[in-house]
Amino acid sequence: MPAYTIKILDTLSPVYPATWNTISGTHNPFTRFEFLHALETEGCTTSAQGWQPHHLAFTDAAGSTVALLPAYIKTHSMGEYVFDWGWADAYQRHGLAYYPKLLSAVPFTPSIGPRLLYPPGSDPATVMQLHHDAAQALTSEAINMQASSWHLLFANEDSVSLLGGEENVMVRSGCQFRWKNNGYSIFEDFTDALVSRKRKMIRKERKAIADQGISFRHLPGTDITQADLDTFFVFYQATYLKRGQAPYLTRGFFQRICETMPEQLHLVIAEHNGNDVAAALFFVNEDTLFGRYWGCLEEYDRLHFETCYYQGIELCISRNLRDFDAGAQGEHKILRGFEPIITRSCHWIAHPSFRAAIAGFLESETQNVVAYADEARSLLPYRDY
Repeated sequence: MPAYTIKILDTLSPVYPATWNTISGTHNPFTRFEFLHALETEGCTTSAQGWQPHHLAFTDAAGSTVALLPAYIKTHSMGEYVFDWGWADAYQRHGLAYYPKLLSAVPFTPSIGPRLLYPPGSDPATVMQLHHDAAQALTSEAINMQASSWHLLFANEDSVSLLGGEENVMVRSGCQFRWKNNGYSIFEDFTDALVSRKRKMIRKERKAIADQGISFRHLPGTDITQADLDTFFVFYQATYLKRGQAPYLTRGFFQRICETMPEQLHLVIAEHNGNDVAAALFFVNEDTLFGRYWGCLEEYDRLHFETCYYQGIELCISRNLRDFDAGAQGEHKILRGFEPIITRSCHWIAHPSFRAAIAGFLESETQNVVAYADEARSLLPYRDY
C-alpha cells in the first residue's frame, strides 16, 4: 500500500510557486514552477499540443504536499529526444495503439535532472519510499487510462537506481556531450590543453568569425529588453520553419520566463555590419550553463559553433561554471572538447510480449551506446586525456 496519498493535477495553476519551489528547489531551472507553468499558460503543453498535464502530487498523513512528479499524457513522441518511434510503429503494425502514453519529463528539454521532486536533505528511506510509490502510481495511472506505457526521461542517478529496481521497469541509455571547466582562467587555457591540430582548428574557426566582422553582445536575463526578445524569437522560429515545422515554444513562453526567472537566463546576440544576425538563449545556475535555443536567418561560416559553443565556453570560464550542457546529440562537439556522458531513462510497457521484446532490444542498445561513448572518449582532443 502506498505510504502517500497521490493527487493528479491537470494544471499547475492551483499550486503556489513558493510551495512548488520549496519542494523542487530552483537550482535546476527546468523543474522550477516558473518554467513548467509558463509552458502550460503560454500554450506549449496543452492537450491540443499532445502534452496534456497530468502531474502527480504526493501528500502525507497531515495533508501536506511532500513530493511532486511533473507528468503528461502524450499523443505523439515529438519534443522528447528519447526516440521511441520504432516502438510506436511496431505497435501499429500489430494493430495496437501506442498512444496515449504517460510521460514524466521536462518538455522539449533533453537535460539530465530530477524528475521526482522532493525537498533537499530528505532521508534515504523517504526517498526510496517516494520512488516506490511513484512507480506504482505511474503504473496504476497508465492502466486506468489504457495507456500503452509510462516513461521517465533523462532521469538523475537517484531515480534511475531506485525506479530501475521496480518490477517490470526497464532502463534505457543514451549519449550526450558536455564540456568540463578544468579550472581555466581564460579561453586560451582551454585551447592550450588540446592537441596542436585541434587547437589550430578552433583558432581558425574563431578567426573566420572575426574576419567576417561578426561580434557578440551578452545580455543577462535582467537586461533582456522586449526588442531583444523579439529579435531572438525571429531567429528561434527560423530554426523550425526552415524544416517546415512550427516551433515548440511561443513568444509568450519566452516573455513569461524573462519576467519570472530572469536570473537564470543569458542571451547572446551575434551582430554583423550593425545588424543582428543570430542569437542563442542559455539557462544558468550556480555551476552549470545550459545551451538550449538558437537560430539565424542567414548562414555565416562557423557562426553556429561560435554562438552556441565557444561563446558558451567563454561564459563558463568567466563565471567559473563547472559544466556546459549544450543539448542533445552532436558528434561535432567531440573535437571541440565536449566529453561523452551516458543519459538514462526509465520505461514501463504494459503489453508483456512487447515488454519482453523491448527489454531485449535495450540490452543490445545499451552495449552499443557504451561502446559508442568509449569510442567518442578516445577521440577527445585533450593532450593529457
